[in-house]
Amino acid sequence: MLTVNAYAATSATAPLTPTTIERRDVGPHDVLIEIKYTGICHSDIHHARSEWGGQTYPIVPGHEIAGIVTEVGSEVTAHAVGDRVGVGCMVNSCRACEPCRRGEEQYCLNGHTLTYGAIDEDGTVTQGGYSTHVVVNDDFVVRIPEGIGLDEAAPLLCAGITTYSPLRRFGAGPGKRVAVVGLGGLGHMAVKLAHAMGAEVTVLSQSLKKREDGLRLGADHYHATSDPATFEQLAGTFDLIVNTVSARLDLDAYLRLLAVNGVMANVGAPAEPLSLSVFSLLMQGRTLAGSLIGGIRETQEMLDFCAEHGVGADVEVIPVEKINEAYERVLASDVRYRFVIDIATLATHHR
Repeated sequence: MLTVNAYAATSATAPLTPTTIERRDVGPHDVLIEIKYTGICHSDIHHARSEWGGQTYPIVPGHEIAGIVTEVGSEVTAHAVGDRVGVGCMVNSCRACEPCRRGEEQYCLNGHTLTYGAIDEDGTVTQGGYSTHVVVNDDFVVRIPEGIGLDEAAPLLCAGITTYSPLRRFGAGPGKRVAVVGLGGLGHMAVKLAHAMGAEVTVLSQSLKKREDGLRLGADHYHATSDPATFEQLAGTFDLIVNTVSARLDLDAYLRLLAVNGVMANVGAPAEPLSLSVFSLLMQGRTLAGSLIGGIRETQEMLDFCAEHGVGADVEVIPVEKINEAYERVLASDVRYRFVIDIATLATHHR
């Protein structure tokens, strides 16, 4: 077993603090990764504060992991020592059910294994990327191509694939009008990716305060949803709306922005149910859809696409001791657009 430095939440109300955790020995199909950067995702905060239910403490969050391979198991052929690699939200699945065989492990019928806070195949609780090293089954490790910095690649493993998957699935590309609701960690990636795919991109944000950013990231248009005129002006406009916010929305108002046969895909996860009038769907043949991260194959496709088009996340790199401050800033929407922890600061940071 390898003992490594980490940052953990010890209860739902305690700040994250330095600790050490044990990583399993490298098995035949495992890869040992020296973590260089880990992104901070809003779901890290939900898990650390037990806002999504029954959490086992201590918990080491982090599922946007970028680093370097330092050891591989005897059966590993896809990865080698020195490779630049990433790990996202999953570290295992059953591999046998139909979604898994299709390469959609995120929809594993037996439940995929989350990168942290889940029960691993050896019965231990998984611990995430706020740590110096991680051991992961090679099937759940992806290559980070040259041309993307490891710091700006880390958030691609969650925010990137979460928005890439519905954009691809619903045909974002030349001649398609795509709206992105919200310009945060997810939304800024949706804008960059939809623009790189060749779509005409509109940001729908509560106010115009991030308008310059939106246009710089690749949006063609930017509208404030706090202005009722926006919904009149844009009625029947979009082929695809990607909703990245986790707040309550008036679904009927947004669905009316869709063209005939348009799709509204939700990647944000509000805690409470949303309601709608079915007529909002019936009258123009519209679809309301959901999408959860992406499979390993599609995550690799997304990374290759990003390298080819020069797309990375907009990041603010922080030292490990600023994690708790970063959590508060995420909750205050004070980040442009993803915090990334420089894990080198953890390697030298002991209790």
